Amino acid sequence: MHSTEKELSLASNYGATNYKPLPVVLTKGSGIWVEDADGKHYMDMLAAYSSLNHGHCHPRIIGALKEQADKITITSRAFHNDRMGLFLEKLCGMTGFEKALLMNTGAEAVETALKAARKWGKLKRGIENGQIIACKDNFHGRTISVVSFSSEPQYRDGFGPFTPGFKLAKYGDIASMEKLINDKTVAVILEPIQGEAGVIVPPAGYLQAVRKLCDKHNILMILDEVQTGFGRTGKLFAFDHEGIRPDVLVVGKALGGGVYPVSAMLSNNDVMEVFRPGDHGSTFGGNPLGAAVGFAALEVLEDEKLVARSEELGAYFMSKLKTIRSSKIKEIRGKGLMIGLEIKKSAGPARPLCEKLMELGLLCKETHVQTIRFTPPLVITKDELDKAFEIIKSVIK
Repeated sequence: MHSTEKELSLASNYGATNYKPLPVVLTKGSGIWVEDADGKHYMDMLAAYSSLNHGHCHPRIIGALKEQADKITITSRAFHNDRMGLFLEKLCGMTGFEKALLMNTGAEAVETALKAARKWGKLKRGIENGQIIACKDNFHGRTISVVSFSSEPQYRDGFGPFTPGFKLAKYGDIASMEKLINDKTVAVILEPIQGEAGVIVPPAGYLQAVRKLCDKHNILMILDEVQTGFGRTGKLFAFDHEGIRPDVLVVGKALGGGVYPVSAMLSNNDVMEVFRPGDHGSTFGGNPLGAAVGFAALEVLEDEKLVARSEELGAYFMSKLKTIRSSKIKEIRGKGLMIGLEIKKSAGPARPLCEKLMELGLLCKETHVQTIRFTPPLVITKDELDKAFEIIKSVIK
């Protein structure tokens, strides 16, 4: 096992510089706790951008992985396997959608949803080359098509030419979205809470308004819940806060239990039937190893009542954070255990604060320069949140 210094040197010498991680080298994890290469312990308050809702190395999920790994790991979609069907049944039963198309990463699932919307537009509405509306400050992945409708200059710089057919509305502004709809529009895609933008929560009733707008114009409402799904916001999905349902749901991250990449596009028959054999696919999508892990992750979510934990503990933690009196804080916002603490620009960027939190044993990450994101595993306890709060309070003040 390498020391922190040795590992950082190897990463610098041989790795691409497309990330700037905090200078910590993690070697072990259990629940919300991780250990670095020098034996120091930390509380993980990022949870791999919500991939670890179940905590690190959950024994039931790891058990499912090990058991399946000894049997068969991948078959490709050239053949059936004995795990995918059970997983699909569980996933559709829990989410209430009729069909699921399994992929691996969130970006792949987003691309699948975009292709489904365009194909639906052609076959169901006779629209060739359908237009899709997204929102400014979105984050849906890193593929060429996805960065084509990003409003973040760095995500686009040097990667053109870009995929046409996308327009950007102001997030949270329904009038801005409606102005962009025309006879070529087939869908809108948005996050119910914008994670990478700094945990931006839209005004109450916004998702309901988008739902009505899509119904009015007969276009698909696509929600990207890769980060917000499976209990992160205190509901199974963030759209549950407003009592609506999208036409297409994109999920990933926590679906793999923090162990293995598993993602899906979910919809009903009217949309899903536009795909015919050969239209779309993934060699690893629906593989038995991923299906076994995903099935276990969904069971743990239910059995350990992690959604209810997120709702209760999120409200508790938010209330404690709001007691911090500091001229550095601009706003604290979020839902469930998805909380952003925004630092005023006059107080400097959030990165140095994250580095100080790391020194004191708390792992967080800045997003959108000014915001510290707190998204711990949903298995965290009140006592652990209290410990985290005291560290955060000491650093902010």
